[in-house]
Amino acid sequence: MTMLDRETSGRPTIEPDPVIEAYKKDVDRTLLRENLKRSVEERLRDLMRLQRFADEWRAAGRRAFR
Repeated sequence: MTMLDRETSGRPTIEPDPVIEAYKKDVDRTLLRENLKRSVEERLRDLMRLQRFADEWRAAGRRAFR
């Protein structure tokens, strides 16, 4: 049986992948849903804020381990 089979209605059906199903149980989908409610601009703004934060940590690590 293939991943993509046809039902009697002619529409494709996809069998669940066991690896994906195993990971899904550990994913908090509420956070994903909340993030998708936000505008693209809001998400990009948060992404840029996170990047600045990572840059600050990286610079602090370099200073600490010279």
